[in-house]
Amino acid sequence: MIFDFACLQISSLWDRLLGAIGDAAGGVLGRMVEAVRTVFEGDPETRRQVSFSVAIIALSAKMAKADGIVSESEVKAFQQIFDFPDEEARNVARLYNLARQDVAGYEAYALKLAGLCSPGAGDNCPMLENVVDGLFHIAKADGLVHEDELIFLGRIAEIFHINEEHFRRIMARHVHLDGADPYLVLGVSPQDDFSKIRKQYRLLVSEHHPDRLIARGVPVALHTAANERMAALNAAYAAISKERRAA
Repeated sequence: MIFDFACLQISSLWDRLLGAIGDAAGGVLGRMVEAVRTVFEGDPETRRQVSFSVAIIALSAKMAKADGIVSESEVKAFQQIFDFPDEEARNVARLYNLARQDVAGYEAYALKLAGLCSPGAGDNCPMLENVVDGLFHIAKADGLVHEDELIFLGRIAEIFHINEEHFRRIMARHVHLDGADPYLVLGVSPQDDFSKIRKQYRLLVSEHHPDRLIARGVPVALHTAANERMAALNAAYAAISKERRAA
């Protein structure tokens, strides 16, 4: 399944959904879940796609506010990772603004997204890893990933069943607490033979290529995060290759 806003471009669908949610901030999640269930009853695939859409919009809003301040750069970063047609900008902005005021905890939105991963995906679901990459993209948009944002992201990863080692690898693509570590990005050791490192790199490229992720059901809306991840993998491999040649 390729997620696209095409299924949502009929304004009446968004208008009906947002009309059912209402404008009050408190309890947006509960009203959203009920609205998706009733408005798209009888159409499970559209309901799944709409659920993903509203959950990622809401979680992105929560991410931007994790450090207490929603900056313009973070809003722009959200717009970069979540592609939507111009005619839906008003509806997306309305839901985004409601979500960042909602009293509901971000865990509820994360759980909603976690439930949308394909059955049998197990731990470290590629779609959910893409979401975490996207949230890191927002977190670092203002030039600094705040400690509270790292706590937020760590909890999201926990809810997504992304294990601690895997989360460290994701974080290494975005945050360099002790300097960039290309070995951590690729999940290898400096003691490994280069042939093993090359094999691991090729495996990661195969697993995380945007076209491969689309085939697995990772939404097109998160293409920027997927492309950014590929760039980080390529840069890490290039750095290790250069280091090994010099040695």
